[in-house]
Amino acid sequence: MAETVRRIEVSGPQPYTVEVGSGLLTRAQIAQSQIALIHPEDLPARFVTRVQATLSPVVTVVVPARDDCKTMQVMAGVLSHLAAANLPRDGAVVGLGGGAATDLAGFVAASYLRGVAFYTMPTTLLGMVDAAVGGKTGVNLPEGKNLVGAFWPPRAVWCDTDTLETLSPEVFREGAAEAYKHGLISDPTLLRRVLDPEFRPGGALLASTLADAIAVKAAVVSRDLTEQGERAHLNFGHTLAHALEAVTHHRLPHGEAVGYGMHYAARLSRVMGGEDLTGHTLAFLRWQRPTPLPDLDFQAVNTYMVRDKKADSLGVRFVLLRDLAQPYLARVPEALLRQEFEGWQADARGLPETPRAQEGT
Repeated sequence: MAETVRRIEVSGPQPYTVEVGSGLLTRAQIAQSQIALIHPEDLPARFVTRVQATLSPVVTVVVPARDDCKTMQVMAGVLSHLAAANLPRDGAVVGLGGGAATDLAGFVAASYLRGVAFYTMPTTLLGMVDAAVGGKTGVNLPEGKNLVGAFWPPRAVWCDTDTLETLSPEVFREGAAEAYKHGLISDPTLLRRVLDPEFRPGGALLASTLADAIAVKAAVVSRDLTEQGERAHLNFGHTLAHALEAVTHHRLPHGEAVGYGMHYAARLSRVMGGEDLTGHTLAFLRWQRPTPLPDLDFQAVNTYMVRDKKADSLGVRFVLLRDLAQPYLARVPEALLRQEFEGWQADARGLPETPRAQEGT
């Protein structure tokens, strides 16, 4: 019996379909005959060879793993590879790998010859739930994360659930942060399902929970592609998360930073008059078991928070929650930011430690 494939439609000026299911790497179809494939150096070789056999790219470009690929220097090198291969204007770029690699690939597609077709094949949970959908592409600067980029929607997205079986437990739990966030801001049923033992590679709840989490983002970006309003709600927990990534020089993975950031945002939501949702965010952190944080100075972290992309001429804005599925944007007085930062650090220090080296690679 054939595997069920869930299809999620993303509407808007450039509509496309996200497919979720097994075996999709070998079933993808692309109209363009001239294809450039971009993937990170740590991607399992069998995934690369499957896609190469299916799509016959004219050039394959290998980039550094994780956020090490999201630099202007790496991007310039990739663009040179495409130019040397004479990829034409009617060609296409395919991003294969985690969210960092697909962010880079999308920005390359948006920039090369002022824009060529882009397709993405995310291979991590984080990449599937977050980076692959919505058309945000970009790279980092030393001054902060995702400060350079473009909105460039893909023509199609294929989320092959088979690729998730190669992830270590900690990397899978890292990616679950974005799915849990979608539960907090839109679909509270995801909160229970993400923490269920069957939400795992090969688990009974994997495909349906993944598809429903993707559907939350698809609905939002369909209504607000360029983040003029509602799309900002998808950044719940990210203002602190991006700052944590910067101050730790990306030693703290994105999904773990989001886990920490969601708890900070929940504390801010409570002190600003919202319902107390910190029980949910603490439950997630205990399940995720993120990397323990170093001692952090509020002023050093706040230096990066004020550069957040939701900031405007009046300063930084946080995504907060009045209650589950009731997000809003607000300015928080610095005195409260500092006060809750201290309480948040105390909560983080109280998390149980786990011998992570015993969990696989």
